[in-house]
Amino acid sequence: MANISDIGKGKTIKLDGKIYRIVDFQHVKPGKGGAFARTKLKNVETNQVVEKTFRDNDKFELARVDKRSYQYLYKDSTGYCFMDMETYEQITVAEETIRDNVKWLKENMECSILSADNKIIEIEVPTFLELKIISTEKGIRGDTSSAGSKPAILEGDIKIDVPLFINQDDIIKVDTRDCKYIERVK
Repeated sequence: MANISDIGKGKTIKLDGKIYRIVDFQHVKPGKGGAFARTKLKNVETNQVVEKTFRDNDKFELARVDKRSYQYLYKDSTGYCFMDMETYEQITVAEETIRDNVKWLKENMECSILSADNKIIEIEVPTFLELKIISTEKGIRGDTSSAGSKPAILEGDIKIDVPLFINQDDIIKVDTRDCKYIERVK
C-alpha cells in the first residue's frame, strides 16, 4: 500500500477498483495538523477528472503500468491496428482508448502503449512529429520574425497556427503535447 509521499504527477493509482492517473497534485504541510495532498485524478477508462484530497494516513494502491513499443499499422472497421515491436503480435485498439492522439497517428509510426491490469490505458505518440502543410495562405517572403501567425492545416486534418513565412507543402516540426509549431524542417 502507498501513502501521500508516493503521490506524483503521471503516476497511476487504484481507487475503489478503478484506475486513475494523477494529472496534478499539491502537497500541503500546514503549521498545525497533518500533511495532506490535493490531487486531480483522471479516470483512465472514462477520461473523467475528479479532485480528491488524501490525508497523511490514507492508504491506496499504486497500479503497475507496463509500457511497450508498438508500431501503428492501419485503421479498419474494428479499430486501430498496432504491432508489438518485440513479438510481432498484432492488437486492435478502439478509438475511445486512443482519444485525442488519433489525429497524430501515421502509418508505420512507432508509439508506446501503456497498460495496467491487462487493460490498455493510454497510447503515447512521439513528443515531436514532422508533418506536411496541406493548406495555408501563401507565405510572405522575408518575414521570418515570430510577430505574426496564420492558420494552417497539416496532414491528418490537424489545424495549427504557423509563422507567416511558412508555405503549403513545407514540412514542419510540431509538439504533440500542445499542438504547437516548433520549426520548419524543409
